[in-house]
Amino acid sequence: MVRDPYQINYGQAYDKEFEERLKRKKAKEREKRIKENKARREEDFEFDTEAVIKMTNKNKIKQEQERKRKLTQEEKRKKKRNKKIKFVLEILLLLGIIIGGIVFAMISPIFNIKDIQVVNNEHVNRETIISLSELKIEENIFRFSCTATANKIKENPYIEEVKIHRKFPNTIQIEVEERKHNYSIDFLGKYAYISKQGYILEIAEDKGEKIILQGMTTPEEQVVAGNRLSNEDLEKLEDVIKIMNATQEYELDTKVTSIDISNKSHYSMYLETEKKKVYLGDHSNLSNKMLYVNAIIEEEKEKAGEIFANGDLNDKFRVYFRESLNV
Repeated sequence: MVRDPYQINYGQAYDKEFEERLKRKKAKEREKRIKENKARREEDFEFDTEAVIKMTNKNKIKQEQERKRKLTQEEKRKKKRNKKIKFVLEILLLLGIIIGGIVFAMISPIFNIKDIQVVNNEHVNRETIISLSELKIEENIFRFSCTATANKIKENPYIEEVKIHRKFPNTIQIEVEERKHNYSIDFLGKYAYISKQGYILEIAEDKGEKIILQGMTTPEEQVVAGNRLSNEDLEKLEDVIKIMNATQEYELDTKVTSIDISNKSHYSMYLETEKKKVYLGDHSNLSNKMLYVNAIIEEEKEKAGEIFANGDLNDKFRVYFRESLNV
């Protein structure tokens, strides 16, 4: 079979044209891909560049913040250091002022003692107290210890408490609290004065118009001014105070001249102006006992004798009086 030459040429022409179109198409597609890849690379580059810029800026910010933080910390440390230095300098300045003030006060004649005052003293005179203090006129007001000076003054048995006051610039005030002479003890023909607290105040020739306590057990060698009574006598002294408090209720305290405390179960007291001796027994029911004693004294005026109130008033005991026939 013979091919048509025109048909063959047509097919060849067609194939060539198709191939050309295909080549052009592939070229366009390749060119498009190249452009797209280029665009993508450019976009990626732009993104990477922006990210790098952002990261760089972030690092710069972070570095700046770290620099500021370190600077702030350094400033704080510097301020703290300066504050410490300032504080130390202020302390040193203050110490210098204090030391300077002390030195000035210790050597300046402005603070030399010109006057020594004594207040609240009754029994111990001013001169004795000043002598005990060992303070001297023209002595510096700061050159002695208040505590040591007070202890020296308290060596006097009558002085119980002492307060020393510096009154600037040049006056000393000595404030004292004295013990009172409340009772006397018959001691080797003399009298030992004692306070309610049992302190022996002095040894005197007369009883000093105070109640005499008889029957003390304190050894003679211990009856010295400044000492206290024995523990046994101190316990009895507490009962004596209770007895005297009970007598005050009926105004009998001024009539009591002596109290015998030889036996805690058999106390007795003597009323010299009434010429009567009262047997109290122990220290129980003292108020009721004094009620009966006072009634008997009023009833038996001018009669010498003995009043017996040494029984148990809660057990039907009745206080009674027995007149003395020897008077």
